[in-house]
Amino acid sequence: MSNETNQVDRGSEKKTLVLAVIAGICGDAMLSWLTMSDVSFSIFPLIALVLAVQALYQEYLSKPVSEDIPLVGLACFFVGAFGHSAFIKAQYPEAGSNMFAIFVTLGLLAWIGKKVGFMERKAQTD
Repeated sequence: MSNETNQVDRGSEKKTLVLAVIAGICGDAMLSWLTMSDVSFSIFPLIALVLAVQALYQEYLSKPVSEDIPLVGLACFFVGAFGHSAFIKAQYPEAGSNMFAIFVTLGLLAWIGKKVGFMERKAQTD
């Protein structure tokens, strides 16, 4: 029984982290539109940002949050924001270098992978 509830909690945590990445991407898209003249306005990042934040809030209200998820969720938000920033700067090279954004994104992804457990070796069962 506890294994089933653990699976439900793990799925809820993944949903929270994906929503945090989406919120980061949309937030940086809105910021890019405000600060860069080359980026044109689109209503879709605003709609997606509102929906992602609303879903995050509903998830927070409905399910208990484990100890590490708020910090990992914040890191996922920054992964989305810095990843989108690197993408935009690759599209528009005159906007500046994307090296810092790529390094921050990769560093945060490595830290998130360690925290979530992707970098652990699985015990071999014989």
